[in-house]
Amino acid sequence: MGKDRVLSGMRPTGLMHIGHFHGALKNWVALQAQHECFYFVADWHALTSHYDDPRVIERSTFDMVTDWLAAGLDPQQATIFLQSQMPQHAELTLLLGMITPLGWLERVPTYKEQQENLKEKDLTTYGFLGYPLMQAADILVYRAQHVPVGEDQVSHLEITREIARRFNHIYGREPGFEANAAAAVKKLGGKAGKRYEALRTSYQQDGVAEAVDEAKALLAAAGSLSAAERERLEAWITGARRTILPEPHALLTPTSKIIGLDGRKMSKSYGNAIDLREPPASVEKKVRRMPTDPARVHRHDPGNPERCPVWTLHQVYSSEKTREWVWQGCTSAGIGCLECKQPLIDAINAELAPMQARIAEIEAKPGYVHDVLASGCARARQVAEDTMRDVREAMGLAKP
Repeated sequence: MGKDRVLSGMRPTGLMHIGHFHGALKNWVALQAQHECFYFVADWHALTSHYDDPRVIERSTFDMVTDWLAAGLDPQQATIFLQSQMPQHAELTLLLGMITPLGWLERVPTYKEQQENLKEKDLTTYGFLGYPLMQAADILVYRAQHVPVGEDQVSHLEITREIARRFNHIYGREPGFEANAAAAVKKLGGKAGKRYEALRTSYQQDGVAEAVDEAKALLAAAGSLSAAERERLEAWITGARRTILPEPHALLTPTSKIIGLDGRKMSKSYGNAIDLREPPASVEKKVRRMPTDPARVHRHDPGNPERCPVWTLHQVYSSEKTREWVWQGCTSAGIGCLECKQPLIDAINAELAPMQARIAEIEAKPGYVHDVLASGCARARQVAEDTMRDVREAMGLAKP
């Protein structure tokens, strides 16, 4: 069996920061050795909120990919590409838009949240409303099994699953489906075919859920079936129609939310981040200015780390021994806030130093990032076009 496919992307709207690294990039690096990974620069998505100043998108694209490579992404293991070079994304967005109810888009949690947090921008646009639809197309066009997300983003993936489910329900009516499925069972062979039929009966008549998993394992091991036949029989056992766009599943990211310098989630949009390219002196200055427990007005006042944004960063960067020292010193007023921040400053700078050295090495090789993206785009385009052929055919848009 081949590796499961994973897909994720980021918008090029500014410099990468430590929230990106701990919230996504570290996980991406680990996943590339385990799965077939596709990571893309979401420059079309960036236009939904930065349409009035696209210069930041162009400027950030190559810096962002450079930072990805410096963080450990390997173009020999992962496919790294540019969204705007994939016309299949736009085509699938358009086609999915024909069947997606407007109410599904309006209820996405971040739709009103972002409008509230970014009041200085006019986000009452079709593009911003349709952001989740394009996001669904990004995932579904690669038929990705998994999407790495934080716990706070799981609900955002659900609309992609709903759109895939609706698409398959409407367009998965393959002519002669039952006859084709029966023919595929015969190709399994006598013993395997009989076992498949028994499992199908077990699930459909008796509701034995384990029968589905056993049947899928049986089909995966059957070398006599084509991919289309295997997919057809996986759908038949549950009584479903043909699955053209598989529903992706959330792959939870271990560290999903890094608190920013102002206590909110770290974000480029909020201006509360520590960049991966941040000089050591700037890191020190930013951390020293971070707010702490508001109840700790004077040096001798005991504090509560759970009310302090600095404590959340200690949980990411500090050892258990250092965290114990911070907790004891804060709650007893044994240490001041600046003392508490110093180990954090040292740890952040120690983590950034090797990445910044690799950034310098990559930037010393003109054209390298362009070559990485060109190669990744060629690979991604081939996979996306395979999906679109099936989508067009299902929707009656096959070439004459």
